[in-house]
Amino acid sequence: MNFNFEIDTTWCLERLFKDGRIDEREKLLVQTTHRQREQLKWHPLQWIANFNLKDQLHPQATLSLNRLMQWLADKSSLPLYVIDPLKADVGALTNVMSQEFAVRNRILAVEVKADEILIATDQPYKTEWVGNLERSLLPKKIQRVLLSPDQLQRYLVEYYQVSRAVSNSQKSGTYDRENKGVEALLQLGDTQNPDANDQHIVKLVDWILQFAFEQSASDIHMEPRKDTGKVRFRIDGVLHTIYNMPANTLTAVISRIKILGRMNVAEKRKPQDGRLKTRTPKGQETELRLSTLPTAFGEKLVMRIFDPEVLVRSFEQLGFEGSLLSDWQSLTSHSHGIILVTGPTGSGKTTTLYSSLKQLATDQVNVCTIEDPIEMLEPSFNQMQVNTAIDLGFADGVRALMRQDPDIIMVGEIRDHDTANMAIQAALTGHLVLSTLHTNDAPSSLTRLHDLGIQPFLTAATILGVLAQRLVRKLCPHCKKESHINENEWEHLTFDYFMEMPEKVYSAVGCEACRHTGYKGRVGIYEFMPLSLTTKQLIGANANLTELRQQAKKEGIEPLRIAGARKVIAGMTTLEEVLRVVPLN
Repeated sequence: MNFNFEIDTTWCLERLFKDGRIDEREKLLVQTTHRQREQLKWHPLQWIANFNLKDQLHPQATLSLNRLMQWLADKSSLPLYVIDPLKADVGALTNVMSQEFAVRNRILAVEVKADEILIATDQPYKTEWVGNLERSLLPKKIQRVLLSPDQLQRYLVEYYQVSRAVSNSQKSGTYDRENKGVEALLQLGDTQNPDANDQHIVKLVDWILQFAFEQSASDIHMEPRKDTGKVRFRIDGVLHTIYNMPANTLTAVISRIKILGRMNVAEKRKPQDGRLKTRTPKGQETELRLSTLPTAFGEKLVMRIFDPEVLVRSFEQLGFEGSLLSDWQSLTSHSHGIILVTGPTGSGKTTTLYSSLKQLATDQVNVCTIEDPIEMLEPSFNQMQVNTAIDLGFADGVRALMRQDPDIIMVGEIRDHDTANMAIQAALTGHLVLSTLHTNDAPSSLTRLHDLGIQPFLTAATILGVLAQRLVRKLCPHCKKESHINENEWEHLTFDYFMEMPEKVYSAVGCEACRHTGYKGRVGIYEFMPLSLTTKQLIGANANLTELRQQAKKEGIEPLRIAGARKVIAGMTTLEEVLRVVPLN
């Protein structure tokens, strides 16, 4: 059935009324409402969705744009498509047709397969473009799909802008194969009128950053390869490739970011660090930490995004529950001693410390931190940054902080004997010290201090408690489904702890809301070990790790894997996720 006409509001209202989705009154309401000038450009279904009408067939739901698109998809028997920007190969999609052709016919290539190309439209009955396009794409077939008009409007502009920026940066003579671009870029930065080529790179950098904020990425990786470089985002702890860019364009993008981060653009042989402040589309100031590394094909750049929303959260959002929360708060209310938070990189230690410090930093106390680098500027305490260029390390920093009449000191990380020693001295002289260590679980952080050369009797005298933590991905609430539990895995996780097999567990499915990963967001699991008198005596007597672990078990301290198992029982995460993240010693 080859109609070839454009649907308008009248057509949509007639059909919706006929299908019993709206009543006469609602139909009249839409017909008689006057449109503003910008609303005249809207797609008819965007205009109808604007009224939030009740769906007469499903009275508890309103006719949102998604529901209306689903209705149109069923009516025109075209599958409804949703663009997942992380999976789109922008370069290949924009090669299918010119932007003029795409805009004129309001269509967009959304997926290129081996034998067919998916072309999306929001006008299912307009088909005159099909013949022309089919001829130019032979031998590939065209499959038409329906796309929501707001996605079509957005990506029709965005994809072609990005591609144009990449191709223009390639055409320009400034970037030849020898990457002479760096010198050119440096001059561009100095002159008042940057050449057009610079604009394309600026646009690309803006697009990458905006995209990362939108997808709530925690890191952006830019990796040069021989011919094409990769841009990858880490989202909820997992890396996704989002764009393959020509190598010399990527080099220019990295140079642009280095200029913004006040790094030495001409130096490409030495690793460098920098930082960059920017505003997200929501208007929040966000810090980015930059780090470059020389590789075989040029400089690799990693940007760590410190989202202010993430860094200072309430304990409930972090996953502290019930007794853990009250125990942690009573531990942090001590006037002196050391509290350690341990776990690998990216396990949320800093977030836990910031959230605790923010609660402790009242007007009656002086809170000072020494960090490498300062991850987020927080007005309620005094922060100092380690600076290796002038020999200001953690140990010297703590020594200086001690003269600042502090009540609470946070040391970013205990890495060596000097820092550990200074932290102990600070605790012995009546300060509360919070710090982090990289160890697998709580008991092993006590022996780690001994490995760093601290006398066991000093550890026993100063350490108040240890919190080991990990982050597990949370199941997406929209698509998780009940499933059977794997008995062997459950026993493997909970061996020698008597835990009932849960009645029901959930598994990850994947939907649009979670980008088909099955998970959305992360939550902490914790092993909290306050030091009892018996444990302190054991440490003083130089007990080994096994003895310390046995004592912790005797005192009912649950290891990380059991904390993970509890999150599985609560239906927050899956067994696979806990086994992926937690060490099974």
